[in-house]
Amino acid sequence: MTPISLSATHVTKHYGGVTALADGNITVQAGQVVALLGANGSGKSTLSKIITGVVAPDGGQLLLDNQPAKFSSPQVAKKLGITAVYQELSLIPDMTVAENIWLTHEPLFLGFRLNKRVRKQKTQDLLDLFAGTVSAKLTPNIPVKELTPDERQIVEILKALSIDPRLIILDEATASLDSQQVNRLFKLVNQWKDEGKAIVIVSHRMDEIFRIADTATVLRNGSTVGDRMIAETNEQEIVELMIAGSKPAEIVTEETSLDHAPTRLKIHDLRTDKLKGISLTLHDGELLGIGGLQGQGQSDLLMALFGAESYRGEVTLSGRQVHFTHPKQAIQSNVTLVPGDRGREGLLLNRSILDNIMLPSWSDYGALIKMGKARGDAEKISKELNIVMSNLDAPVSSLSGGNAQKVVISKWLLREPKLLLLNDPTKGVDVGAKEELYTLLARLRKLGTAILFYSSDDEELLGLCDRILVMHDGAVSAELSGERLTQADLVSASMGTSHPQTDSPQTTKAVD
Repeated sequence: MTPISLSATHVTKHYGGVTALADGNITVQAGQVVALLGANGSGKSTLSKIITGVVAPDGGQLLLDNQPAKFSSPQVAKKLGITAVYQELSLIPDMTVAENIWLTHEPLFLGFRLNKRVRKQKTQDLLDLFAGTVSAKLTPNIPVKELTPDERQIVEILKALSIDPRLIILDEATASLDSQQVNRLFKLVNQWKDEGKAIVIVSHRMDEIFRIADTATVLRNGSTVGDRMIAETNEQEIVELMIAGSKPAEIVTEETSLDHAPTRLKIHDLRTDKLKGISLTLHDGELLGIGGLQGQGQSDLLMALFGAESYRGEVTLSGRQVHFTHPKQAIQSNVTLVPGDRGREGLLLNRSILDNIMLPSWSDYGALIKMGKARGDAEKISKELNIVMSNLDAPVSSLSGGNAQKVVISKWLLREPKLLLLNDPTKGVDVGAKEELYTLLARLRKLGTAILFYSSDDEELLGLCDRILVMHDGAVSAELSGERLTQADLVSASMGTSHPQTDSPQTTKAVD
């Protein structure tokens, strides 16, 4: 494999009146891992897509192996050994794992006929790279639609790896992976470095950046504002570069006693194919965390409560026993869900920002829709959440990841939910957008909203939640509160090595 060097200098990109890149610069060499950092909307994804031929730049220069280059399409970039794993997956659900991985470059017999035997074996060889970190059902012939989010992410990584790239961009590739899978991926990254590949990693998890990267390139407001050697910098310096020199605001909330707060939600022995008897109690104004390694049933619990997954067991909402069989029933009872996969479950990507914000609420504006009032309400909520956009009529697909997530949240806030279900809402979201979400959660709590919050970020759970229910293999392995709200207890319970507290989830008091 020929060693690679690539640089982008003074790259610009405009979408109408919006500047996505004003002065993008990055250099990456063979055997090097470069972290590409910046807040949502800073231009990271645009610069990545220009490098891989997905987007054409308006100005600037690309040099590949010290020669001027122009990638007119992803196919051209791939032929030169450049590919990417993007935050929003590109897999086709009805196709198998093997079909997705080898799409457009299938192994051929005698140069013209598909060789399915070779394709299957090559697919298995790739899957073996993650052996021991995924379930046995992840095989070459399984349809992608039957896979869990972490398995789909792994297939996406293997799809990029299948062309034997010289340069690979990992855009939030770890966001859906558990710690064991991340460890395996980083072991592979180190092998790729030894082989002379160049790697660009985009991640909002600082510990990952300092663990795997050699250098960091930081973007802010569409411009590269700094390059740092990882060994010579620290998290504080990187964050200050990302957010114009100011430190992230600390979330300070008034201590609130929940001893006498009304019970909003009570669950007893809730079971699905994945869940093995979940019981919990949640009060008005409480933020109850759901922790554990990914894929342990957290999403199943939230989907069941939202009426999107069948279940057995008792669910009591505001003193009334309910059994939602459709999300519409949950919404009518002031229960809302911010899903974990905004592209597949939270947004209509081909519709406008306005349509997405108003989607569950159009019926509230009359048979003949009062468009002026609807637009006014959408404008108000978008300003409250600081959604950075050109206008409400722009396609939601034009937004950065963090702003797109705000749209998902805003459509439910219009309905003033009494129970808010959050499925890893800050996944792939930058530090600034996270702080805005934390402030919003504090405000909702003060208004009495009960919040059930799953996060794959342990520090986030420990910093925000009154209590944490840790899930392992479809069951609650521990309930953490007070002095047990520690990283050690959370990690231990996530690995299934600790014992549940003797206090039941129904009787344990919340601790602020």
